[in-house]
Amino acid sequence: MNSGKIIVEAKEITNIDELKKNLERFNYITSKIQEFLWSVICDEEDVFYTASIEQLTGYTSDEIKKMPGRGHNLIFSEDVEFIKQQLLEFEADPTQLTIKLIYRLVKKSGDVIWIKEGIAVERDVNGKIKRYDGIVSDISELKKVEETLKKSEESFRKMNSAKDRFISIISHDLRAPFTSILGFSEILLNEDDLPDADRQEYLTYIYESSQHQLQLVNYLLDYSRLQTGRIKLEPQRIKASTLVHNCVSSLTGNSIRKNININMSVPNDIYIHADERLISQALTNLLSNAIKFTEENKSIDVRVTRTNNGFIEFTVKDEGVGISGANKSKIFHIDQKFTCEGTKGEKGTGLGLTLVKEIIEKHTGEVWFTSEIGKGSQFCFTVPEIKNFIIIVENDNNVIALLKKYIHKSLPDYEIFELGNDSEANDIIQKYIPSILIINHEIPSKGGIQMIECIRKKDEKNRIPIIVIADEITSEVKEKYNKLGVDSVIIKPLELNIFEDTLLSLVH
Repeated sequence: MNSGKIIVEAKEITNIDELKKNLERFNYITSKIQEFLWSVICDEEDVFYTASIEQLTGYTSDEIKKMPGRGHNLIFSEDVEFIKQQLLEFEADPTQLTIKLIYRLVKKSGDVIWIKEGIAVERDVNGKIKRYDGIVSDISELKKVEETLKKSEESFRKMNSAKDRFISIISHDLRAPFTSILGFSEILLNEDDLPDADRQEYLTYIYESSQHQLQLVNYLLDYSRLQTGRIKLEPQRIKASTLVHNCVSSLTGNSIRKNININMSVPNDIYIHADERLISQALTNLLSNAIKFTEENKSIDVRVTRTNNGFIEFTVKDEGVGISGANKSKIFHIDQKFTCEGTKGEKGTGLGLTLVKEIIEKHTGEVWFTSEIGKGSQFCFTVPEIKNFIIIVENDNNVIALLKKYIHKSLPDYEIFELGNDSEANDIIQKYIPSILIINHEIPSKGGIQMIECIRKKDEKNRIPIIVIADEITSEVKEKYNKLGVDSVIIKPLELNIFEDTLLSLVH
């Protein structure tokens, strides 16, 4: 009998040990996971929370227990009424044993998180709730993903709708002129005795309509290529004043015909980092519109200024007819193509501004406008600035010190970077595009000629001004440098006035 008692006692001890072990596991698990569990028996005052409640809310279980409503005041204010209503309906229905709630909760830190709470209840025979058990999980990340997916879905839906409207508009615009073009062509082909004046008029109409349609097709192709990434930006160092002058020059004929004066205010030391062809197209489109919608004998102002965030702002301001409030919302939207005739009947495609927006945004810039009927419009856009700096590729510290002294005297606002050899220079030069590159002809490794040959392979338009410094070179070597687009070869010892004049000639 005694041995029997021993066996029974040993079994009880084993069960206690196992219980302790399981309890330790439970406490460990619940302290590590992001979810917390809670339980309350209705006839008892105490509420049980697992330790992980502090990880999720920032409050300990004791702090929660002391709160009014045992933490219900942590529910985000906008969700309180909705959650209350759901709980009331759930508790009032004796057939319901579980409910899932999703709402926002305010942590001790003040951060707002999304949580999912699953609640199970035990009811007596009359349906009255005797006990609540719940699990609470942080689903903030899932909510972010859900919101992102919703926005993407909505964006795709809008894009698809916009595409349908756009195709409908473009289909009409592409087809409409051909009825007249074909009609006039048929008359020209079949009527041999047509008066010269009529023949000239019909040919002019056909020519102008064909040009208009070609521009429309070109805009469509460029827009499509930008959208699909088939046009890759090839940013270069571009002098803002040169860009503006070239764009204005290309429209000189248009402005002269209407006697419109184009005023330019562009600082000479501003450079931008942009694709020259695309940014020229954007600026030309804005200038062309300004000329088109400005009456004769008025003026247009083009201004370029620095912003405080590393961007350059271009402004095109006219004294034109302005844009009505009803039409302002259509600007830049491809699915709401807006076009009207200029002050002398000039035609437009309605796609120019949409293309401008696409080009500027590809350059990480912004575009906007203000306009008032009868007083004109002002269009602005920003593109990244590229800072003015000079790279010196030289391994003689004395020469470097002298060059820096001369540069600081001539160009005090320019930064200077020193590179001791050509092996690291090529990548840095291509990446940062210096205002001026100064190279020692006798630089170790490849030497000046080979180094410049490598640079020019990627800088085919010779955008980077280069100065070569040498102890002595032959006329044959100097000719090679000329063919590589080297701006100046200076023989040592350096003379301040020659070097200074060379520097200034390259930046002005």
